[in-house]
Amino acid sequence: MEFIEPEKIPVRTLSTGARMPAIGLGTFGSDHASHQAVADAVRYAASVGYRHFDCASVYGNEDRIGYAFREILQNGIRRDELWVTSKLWNDKHGENDVIPSCEKLLKDLQLDYLDLYLVHWPFPNHHPPGCDVTARSGRAVPYIHENYMRTWRKMEELVDRGLVRHIGTSNMTIPKMKLLLHDARIKPVATEMELHPNFQQPEFFQYLLEREIQPIGYSPIGSPARPERDRTPEDSSPTEDPAIRMIGQRRGIHPAVVCIKWAVQRGQVPIPFSTNPKNILSNLRGVASEPLSAEDMTTIETLDRNCRLIKGQVFLWKDNQAWEDLWDINGVVTPA
Repeated sequence: MEFIEPEKIPVRTLSTGARMPAIGLGTFGSDHASHQAVADAVRYAASVGYRHFDCASVYGNEDRIGYAFREILQNGIRRDELWVTSKLWNDKHGENDVIPSCEKLLKDLQLDYLDLYLVHWPFPNHHPPGCDVTARSGRAVPYIHENYMRTWRKMEELVDRGLVRHIGTSNMTIPKMKLLLHDARIKPVATEMELHPNFQQPEFFQYLLEREIQPIGYSPIGSPARPERDRTPEDSSPTEDPAIRMIGQRRGIHPAVVCIKWAVQRGQVPIPFSTNPKNILSNLRGVASEPLSAEDMTTIETLDRNCRLIKGQVFLWKDNQAWEDLWDINGVVTPA
């Protein structure tokens, strides 16, 4: 079995000096992969050289992944060689819920600490599993900074207790991040966001880099297996883009690998998900192999279509509301 030496994978040095592998395996199986299949993918990925794994309590598979981690560690990989991220789900934003939620996921993952813990969404709004795009929580609310900071103080306490090494955010915007950076005692070291060639978020991306906040990119190949509720007619697919396909043909690699190589060279940390051993390995091999040319990188930069695929409609708080309200597109936090 082919093995990619972890030392060949680029790393990102965070503001604390910690080193995060520049590619991770996502574990959101969407609606198509069983929890056991995801756990098996984690086990296989570690065996071929992955050392970064991106988890979340809402995925419902951390208890299965925990057995994979236990086996990985028993097979000789040290805990400090792994980077494990998880996320606080929206229904656990309450001050009395944050720490117990983290303690539970650590038990599920069979780990003593997390390398990174993220607030999954900046809203406490949540939805039932498998719902369609029209689902709305009866208790949904807009972003309320005072409430978010109560949650963040508990995230900071997790660092103080040693249960997590770093904390960060996910699905944020510049207006929300400005408020957090002003009030946080412990600053976020990373934020997870949708990033792929058709949705590059250049302004937010540069804002984060300038403040030493590492962008982590989900859906790096356009999330082809995303749930139906996240699909709209205007969506584009970066792996179907003629320019991406041409680069792949010239280099003898799949268009998905082109997207992942671009992401790493741009400076973000892609977290592609797959349960297919061939794809898991090819993604890692692509990152360890010869980089894309400057011309390739320039070509891909021109492919940004501002095409957000994970729009988040189920997190809206009013009827007949546009999904854009979640993303503060007017440059300020969308009011209630």
